[in-house]
Amino acid sequence: MAKVLVLGANGKIARLAEQIFLDSTDNSLRLYLRKPERLRDIKNDLVEIVGGDVTDVKTLEDSMKDVDIVYANLAGGNIEDQAKAVVEAMHAAGKKRLIWISTLGIYDEVPGKFGEWNNSTLGNYITTYAAAAKVLEDSDLDYTIIRPAWLTNKDEVDFELTQKGETFKGTEVSRKSIAQLVVDITQAPDKHVRESLGVNKPNTDGDKPAWY
Repeated sequence: MAKVLVLGANGKIARLAEQIFLDSTDNSLRLYLRKPERLRDIKNDLVEIVGGDVTDVKTLEDSMKDVDIVYANLAGGNIEDQAKAVVEAMHAAGKKRLIWISTLGIYDEVPGKFGEWNNSTLGNYITTYAAAAKVLEDSDLDYTIIRPAWLTNKDEVDFELTQKGETFKGTEVSRKSIAQLVVDITQAPDKHVRESLGVNKPNTDGDKPAWY
């Protein structure tokens, strides 16, 4: 039975992934977040909740004891510093497998008018997330970077993948799809090692997401 450490465990995608883990796997979870009281609704013998900031390398390293996979669902203007802290802590703890949620556009891979709109709308957000991804790609970790399209709350799992170096497809994808992909990778951790995956719902091409 594998143990998964979830960083940023109260994020929307993370909460969906945690439910899928508990409903469909035998994995145990260690949930790491700054305000652990936010997860007081989770009561399960397979779940342990740890309070801490991701940039606190020592606390982060301690949280990695006896885990098999680290899943980082992080955000913020300091995302590059968070990536550096995760890499440092994983090295110190002797851990290798990391799943990292990023965003579309970090390689200028989004084509046409949608790419122009995405770049204009996200602005420096793309630059900071690109810098964080480069921290992982320059490391020796067995990472998988996930680059979702614009996220919806649709109750569906429907996605396709593109690789780094390929043109990004579509404009949207559900958070539930990203959560399922995370869980799928933890169940087959040898897949998608040192890959950066674009993720979209098929047949959602356009100049911008449908709700804009």
